Amino acid sequence: MEIKILGGGCPNCKRLEKLAREAASELGIEATFTKVQDLDKIMAYDILSTPALVVDEVVKVSGRVPRKDEIVTLLQTV
Repeated sequence: MEIKILGGGCPNCKRLEKLAREAASELGIEATFTKVQDLDKIMAYDILSTPALVVDEVVKVSGRVPRKDEIVTLLQTV
């Protein structure tokens, strides 16, 4: 599974990455985590605001930091 965190490195982006890593660990999912900070690459995902969570090239959440239980659910439904 490939998980991307889109954002410029703000505190919310860092929090989203931390929660996503915890959720994947709890589920026993082996995932590759990538931080995407390049604005052109972020804009290619057609989102309006960051941070954003992308799982296997599908935007799951953008513009907010979801709760960890929500991330767990998102990762289970991939």
